[in-house]
Amino acid sequence: MLNTERLVKHAVQERLAITICINKIDRLMLELKLPPTDAYYKLRHIVDEVNGLLSLYSDSEVGMMVSPLLGNVCFASSQYGLCFTLGSFAKLYADCHEGINFQEFAKRLWGDIYFNAKTRKFSKKPLASNSQRSFVEFVLEPLYKIFSQVVGDVDVTLPATLEELGVHLTKEEQKINIRPLLRLVCRRFFGDFTGLVDMCVQHVPSPVTGAQAKVQHTYTGNLDNTLGDGMLSCDPDAPLMCHSTKMYSTDDGVQFHAYGRVLSGTLAAGQDVRVLGENYTLEDDEDSRICTVGRLWVSVARYQVEVSRVPAGNWILIEGVDQPIVKTATITDPSGSDEAQIFRPLKFNTASVIKIAVEPVNPSELPKMLDGLRKVNKSYPLLTTKVEESGEHVVLGTGELYLDCVMHDLRKMYSEIDIKVADPVVSFCETVVETSSLKCFAETPNKKNKITMIAEPLEKGLAEDIENEVVHITWNRKKLGEFFQTKYDWDLLAARSIWAFGPDSTGPNILVDDTLPSEVDKTLLGSVKDSIVQGFQWGTREGPLCDEPIRNVKFKILDAVIAGEPLHRGGGQIIPTARRVVYSAFLMATPRLMEPYYFVEVQAPADCVSAVYTVLARRRGHVTQDAPIPGSPLYTIKAFIPAIDSFGFETDLRTHTQGQAFCLSVFHHWQIVPGDPLDKSIMIRPLEPQPAPHLAREFMVKTRRRKGLSEDERRPKYYWVSLGLNPVRCCIPSHLHQRRKEGGGGEMIY
Repeated sequence: MLNTERLVKHAVQERLAITICINKIDRLMLELKLPPTDAYYKLRHIVDEVNGLLSLYSDSEVGMMVSPLLGNVCFASSQYGLCFTLGSFAKLYADCHEGINFQEFAKRLWGDIYFNAKTRKFSKKPLASNSQRSFVEFVLEPLYKIFSQVVGDVDVTLPATLEELGVHLTKEEQKINIRPLLRLVCRRFFGDFTGLVDMCVQHVPSPVTGAQAKVQHTYTGNLDNTLGDGMLSCDPDAPLMCHSTKMYSTDDGVQFHAYGRVLSGTLAAGQDVRVLGENYTLEDDEDSRICTVGRLWVSVARYQVEVSRVPAGNWILIEGVDQPIVKTATITDPSGSDEAQIFRPLKFNTASVIKIAVEPVNPSELPKMLDGLRKVNKSYPLLTTKVEESGEHVVLGTGELYLDCVMHDLRKMYSEIDIKVADPVVSFCETVVETSSLKCFAETPNKKNKITMIAEPLEKGLAEDIENEVVHITWNRKKLGEFFQTKYDWDLLAARSIWAFGPDSTGPNILVDDTLPSEVDKTLLGSVKDSIVQGFQWGTREGPLCDEPIRNVKFKILDAVIAGEPLHRGGGQIIPTARRVVYSAFLMATPRLMEPYYFVEVQAPADCVSAVYTVLARRRGHVTQDAPIPGSPLYTIKAFIPAIDSFGFETDLRTHTQGQAFCLSVFHHWQIVPGDPLDKSIMIRPLEPQPAPHLAREFMVKTRRRKGLSEDERRPKYYWVSLGLNPVRCCIPSHLHQRRKEGGGGEMIY
């Protein structure tokens, strides 16, 4: 299913060891009623599909692999209390028959292996056309017989069969209902879940073994020091380093307990620690605070075991450090940890693109709601809360169900007040589809500096590579240059002149210094690099169309005149000017809006497929694939649907299919909205659906209205300006035209 695929991808990205548990195998027998051979094909198909995903997402040459023969696949039925690997099932035979080497026997219980009862040997060729594979003969058929005996012949043959198997039931136990009886028989026959435990012990590395891969992947600092050595060796006597990744609320919703892994050192109750937030750096230590650890617990899901101290290698629930933590944190010793840097924030392969605005029914309860928003933001890793310029309190989540859970917790658990929710909307992005038609320059207010830029679209796939951290801005110029040269065919000069990604270090836009040393004083330009980068990142964070982030755009600095005196080239002069020239270059490069698209997977019976197509077509969705699910009467339909048209999709789908369809959706990609957002000839009539070419304009205008912005404030207005003998048409955004008349800075496009 869709979620399984995403989890496998995420696990590979995080470099985790992977084991597979195929659950609900009872449904192959009791519901689908598959013959044992077909059930084997179904199980093998699942294993092959997982291996296909692992080879697709794994970047190593060797690749990862799961197989029952390797011992990292187990089969289970939680409802009936059974769980086994090939090794644990072979052990059942070895316990009953002397002389069987269960490890060698287990190696022959999967794949095209057949047992010859006459010679008592295994072969790779079937003796007859109806010969059963060893997995079917020794594993599935005994399972089928147990299930069929309990379900079908409880009173007649079951007691004798169970006696033969060594399972003893009292008369009272024999009288209980079928399902509890089946569970009881399976538990008595299979015993404890040793198969699952063996699989985890053998195939999931211990904290000491896995420390190097874990630390190298998650730690952002230098490992060639005492801290690094302590983490790489998982040393309980080294300086304390703990990575907190999740916040669990107490039952009363008043405070949180941080759940984290101790990577080195020992954490003790009552100890003073230094908590480093996600924004902490060695240069800026504002996001850090000294806290005192309260109680410590080993969290065992349904219950907790209190402990006084925890050495390296353990997961632990920590009381008393929740105040400064928002999502994740690094917990270290309060003194002597000047070299300590943070573990990187969690990365998810989805994005929060659905927005809702919230406000209290009673305005006097606003402080309670704000406190609740802070708490719910801690509780949900993918949630974002912010205040728009219009004063709206906005909550961003991944989808309707996610936000429904968030609002339930906010109302019932964290704020306990009535809260109004506005209709959901989506985040947009702004992009360009052509190179800027003219060079754009902006002067600083003091007229001493001038920056010239153009904008153009990025190569396909580059924005995703930056976001997925395939390429890092922190690489040295040579490595960065090689990446862009080989993968995206950039010329060497441009590839080595990349200044920044934006709006942050993994933002999907690039700023390139395309100036020539013969034309521009590189020393002076380098002195204002940080200010230009800040202006670029400010501009890409809030685009000119509707204050949404810019995406997939490359900004090139073509020329720069920088004042010689440091007084005249300060950040106050350069940063707003860089932002203005980013806007001008963007507006001259055929701007477009982008909207988020969901990937939707629908499972439905064959007679409901046409209804699924109908529902998708009404919501601008398009189907990419439909196919029957092997070993099942269902079809799976894969499609893309715009997030803005996905509200109520699941309800609509179930209505049209009488509840027989089941859907899962997840953010997949950004796609350009049809139409020109700056086409003023389009009239937006209220409460009327717009044709496709008008959508971009409608989205832009309505987003600006919602945010309290004027309808076209950043649209360029044209003015005829006479330069010498020839009149030249210049483009000056209207909000800057007023500033030019007042003596402020502005830009002209020539």
